[in-house]
Amino acid sequence: MARYDLSEAEWRLIEPLLPNKPRGVARVDDRRVINGIFYVLRTGSPWRDLPERYGPYTTVYNRFNRWAKAGVWLKVFETLAAKSPQSMQLIDSSIVRAHQRKRRSTGTFQA
Repeated sequence: MARYDLSEAEWRLIEPLLPNKPRGVARVDDRRVINGIFYVLRTGSPWRDLPERYGPYTTVYNRFNRWAKAGVWLKVFETLAAKSPQSMQLIDSSIVRAHQRKRRSTGTFQA
């Protein structure tokens, strides 16, 4: 298992949420494709730089795009968020306040 690949527990949560309609040609392994999608999303690398272990980048990109248009990613996100409501707590930089330093008359800073 590579650094960005899904664990068994993560895969068990996501697998039932994926579309399972055969389209004629046998599909490439969903888990491998999703691992490739997550690799690109986590690293920020271009689709063309996807490591070979995830298969052709065109397959991974096309599946990502097709599922985005079909609302699959939204369904996955909403289902996982409902199973773990505390995961939706975020810290926004607009609510974090830093203590300002005051300038002394001597030109030095005081904490």
